[in-house]
Amino acid sequence: MTGTLISLISIFIGIISANVFAYFKNKYSFGFTGNTLIGVFGSILFIKTFGRLGFDPWAIMGDGIFHSSLFVVNCLVSIFGSIIGLIVIKSITIKVS
Repeated sequence: MTGTLISLISIFIGIISANVFAYFKNKYSFGFTGNTLIGVFGSILFIKTFGRLGFDPWAIMGDGIFHSSLFVVNCLVSIFGSIIGLIVIKSITIKVS
């Protein structure tokens, strides 16, 4: 795998986790399109922010070796980023309206 493919997988995991979380917690739902957009941006934000700790896509493929433990951490951060993104955006919309 390449770093680009790992990035795309992380974003896809963020999309899925945001939509699944919104499905089970209806009060955080923005519809399919809104959940998808928030999942993408939340996932990217958290991966870029916390990826500096050593589990960014290019560290996962360091020296041409696939580090599965770093990939799992990357996926978990992507999941949490999309879920926290939904919660934060929902709280902002509640306070604004």
